Amino acid sequence: MTFYDEILRLKNTDYAAAFERVTPSQIARILAKTELQPQDFLALLSPKASLALEEMAQVAHRLSLRHFGRTILLYTPLYLSNYCVNHCVYCGFNATNDIQRRKLTLAEVELEAKAIAQTGLQHLLILTGESRQRSSVSYIKECVSVLRKYFSSISIEIYPLSSEEYAELIAAGVDGLTIYQEVYDDNIYGKLHPKGPKRDYRFRLEAPERAGQAQIRAINIGALLGLGEWRSEVFLAGMHLAYLQNKFPEIEISISLPRMRPQFGDYRPEFPVSDRDLVQSILALRLFMPRASITISTRENAELRDNLIRLGVTKMSAGSSTAIGGHTDAKDGIGQFEISDKRSVDEMRKTIANLGYKPVLKDWHDLNLGVKKDNETVSIS
Repeated sequence: MTFYDEILRLKNTDYAAAFERVTPSQIARILAKTELQPQDFLALLSPKASLALEEMAQVAHRLSLRHFGRTILLYTPLYLSNYCVNHCVYCGFNATNDIQRRKLTLAEVELEAKAIAQTGLQHLLILTGESRQRSSVSYIKECVSVLRKYFSSISIEIYPLSSEEYAELIAAGVDGLTIYQEVYDDNIYGKLHPKGPKRDYRFRLEAPERAGQAQIRAINIGALLGLGEWRSEVFLAGMHLAYLQNKFPEIEISISLPRMRPQFGDYRPEFPVSDRDLVQSILALRLFMPRASITISTRENAELRDNLIRLGVTKMSAGSSTAIGGHTDAKDGIGQFEISDKRSVDEMRKTIANLGYKPVLKDWHDLNLGVKKDNETVSIS
């Protein structure tokens, strides 16, 4: 049994009816619980729960302090290649888009590594477009062999692999996987992925489990908000998170909820997600899965990201670029999407410290997190 079987079971969920049954007293009872069930999580995503965001924020803040202390782990993405064979209608790397295609040489990878390492960051996320021919597993292994000289943790965000291929990359030095299902609604998924290997919904959905079977250290999943109705998408992503955490208790499981950003092409999201919607999603996730890491990327603006630090987020990207070679010389290349928060790593470190948190550049599991305080108040504004 895999999460695909769970998706089939959840497919018949009547979200409108479930949300209609939610009452303010039910939300109050949920907030008093020490352990939530899936139906509680669903209730916290309801329109009626949006009236209790302040109360949800208080609980989320306490849970985050209890399980993570005052720490925010920083990382940055490194784009190795933008060659892609998929026709995802929402992506700047779409194979039909007339953009400059490029792949870094190993010498260029080393230049990028040196530039990023100078910022002090030790956690790196490497990304490619989905082209096995242009960005083969062997090419990625060669890049990792260069990068491991500079970074203590290297994660990948590439096309889905087999368990054997994940094991091969783990042996080369990869310790983390990020892979987004993009949209969990399989009908919408089929429309948004009309051509290319990414059209295989199930193979992508089960990729985290194949990496888990290969004993990777960390897995990050998520939904790209804006592609489907956000409440059902966040619920299914949260259920996926819970499933993976239960199946692989020894692996660090985390989640991201990136929102659609402007990209090359004319796609506009059919299901816009407001800042308040995103906040509700993160709060509900923190209450449902208190031990899971939550990542927020530079897709979001600086003010919102700063506010989210106290509401459950534990990982943040910094000094980001979505262009190939963007940390040294982007060569006017088009990125996968537009960055919103363009602050440098140093600026992010100072901001986090000014908010009373510790910016962590090396795996926080290795650090003494100090005393955690549970008696503070926090506002979502």
